Amino acid sequence: MRSFGTNEVWFILLSVRWTLLLSAAAFAGGAVGGLLVALMRTSRFAWLRWAAIGYIKLFQGTPLLMQLFLAFFVPGIFGINVDPWGAAAIGLSLHASAFLGEIWRGCIEVVPQGQWEASSALGLRYWRQMRHIVLPQAFRIAIPPTVGFLVQLIKATSLASIIGFVEITRAAQVINNATFQPFTIFGLVALTYFVICWPLSLYGRRMEQKLALATR
Repeated sequence: MRSFGTNEVWFILLSVRWTLLLSAAAFAGGAVGGLLVALMRTSRFAWLRWAAIGYIKLFQGTPLLMQLFLAFFVPGIFGINVDPWGAAAIGLSLHASAFLGEIWRGCIEVVPQGQWEASSALGLRYWRQMRHIVLPQAFRIAIPPTVGFLVQLIKATSLASIIGFVEITRAAQVINNATFQPFTIFGLVALTYFVICWPLSLYGRRMEQKLALATR
């Protein structure tokens, strides 16, 4: 057993970059998938709406930990090797797609019906309505809940440690196995997550307040 010192603290802090990179990759993948899911949920075609609903129910109704396990182990059945980084990014992106898709679907539906009717009267087709009229308004509404979900996604990256991806939580586990000082180590990890997530929470709350004032 070795003592907990500067090298151990530095190792944990260096692992922050992997947490942030994984969060960014998962959010980017989730944003692309989420936009697709949101458009499917608001589509005029029933089969697209039902396909999106099924996807959302599947990923919102099952544990994220199980989704990460499947993303890591299932490709191996077909002879495809996926490293922990790839599996974590894929699993979290699919998870984020379901939640962001439902968040953004709600924001699209909040746009007043009169905006749809006015754009239809101008002869705009569905995709041009979405691109030029609806999505710009929905984007503004979506900022606070999207930032709130990003905070949850950053904290959810800790589950990637279970498949061997070395982010903050996994680094803490490695150091704790060598030093046996869990209170100090995981206290530092908790403080690190707080430093990352608290500013985002404040930003989301501020944007929500600005939106509330603008709609009065």
